[in-house]
Amino acid sequence: MSIEFRDGCKYDLLVATSMGLRLTPVNGQPMHSARLCELQVTSAESNVASVSSYLGLPVKVLTAFVKDSPIARMIKDDLAGRQMDYEGPDVDQGGPWGYRHQFNLADSGRGSRGPRVQNDRAGEVGRTLNVKDFDLDRIFGEEGVKVVHLSGLIGALSKETSAFCLDIARAAKKYGTKISFDLNHRASFWEGREQELHGIFSEIAGISDVLVGNEEDFQLCLGIEGPEAGGADLAAKIENFKGMIDRVKQAYPNASVFATTLREVVNANCHRWGAIMAEGDDWHVVEPREIGVLDRIGGGDGFVGGMLYAILKGWEPEKWVQFGWASGALVTTLLTDYANPADEDQIWSIWEGNARVKR
Repeated sequence: MSIEFRDGCKYDLLVATSMGLRLTPVNGQPMHSARLCELQVTSAESNVASVSSYLGLPVKVLTAFVKDSPIARMIKDDLAGRQMDYEGPDVDQGGPWGYRHQFNLADSGRGSRGPRVQNDRAGEVGRTLNVKDFDLDRIFGEEGVKVVHLSGLIGALSKETSAFCLDIARAAKKYGTKISFDLNHRASFWEGREQELHGIFSEIAGISDVLVGNEEDFQLCLGIEGPEAGGADLAAKIENFKGMIDRVKQAYPNASVFATTLREVVNANCHRWGAIMAEGDDWHVVEPREIGVLDRIGGGDGFVGGMLYAILKGWEPEKWVQFGWASGALVTTLLTDYANPADEDQIWSIWEGNARVKR
């Protein structure tokens, strides 16, 4: 199958997100005992978009910034360096106790010690995202967008961002933009808002073309009955997941692509990495293969970003999941939590298992 896109679009991919910074201790040390950290610009949704932007497709980011903040300046410069257009209001800080950009405190782990992540999001400016600050008719109607990607992280961040994502999805649908939705359930975001968020996520999923999520995501976000109990081996897990996706298809018939990653952690620096994708009535499975891991954070976003790039390029579906798998594997070799591929060949070499030097 192939996915048909609008003609004459200025942007291939658009994401809505709340930008922030990630602090990572050097040399794989744990955060609590680190004395030196790397600083990078991050967000799950911009991570997804990086595969396309680095490989030359036009990408746009909708977000919010703290006015006159040096962190905001760093974020804007970083997005520009990743070949991404950005748009969004500069919000007054409101004094020292006002708005700021989020911090993600995430060590990489090492060997038998797994990584730990703490989100520090108090006063986050991205929580203020509101449709009144954006001209969606211009963005989707006049400029044009082939695919908009949303995730459950920005979708559940606040009441404002939930409404913002729903408005974006409705505008995308109105103007013929395809919608990709990574459910990305986070229990702490959903606490006390379960009924409200279930309704919003269900409406977005109902008009989405691509749905991404693991078993818990589909159960907790959309209320889909989970896989049958039992079956610890990989083949049984895959069959159980397929059965659940069949139920998702019945509940959300607009979507034509469903995908998730498969990850088995041997230790912090060695994973068995796989993926499964349904397109129409066809299934494509990449059985877990061993990969080396420098830093695991962002691998799932890399998978989604690679898959969307392959879809946008019009490749045959078998390559969608392969390119996604290899893009996610690329991210785990990098200190950034997003993929910055030199070219398509670098990603395909990972898929082929070719790590030889290229001169």
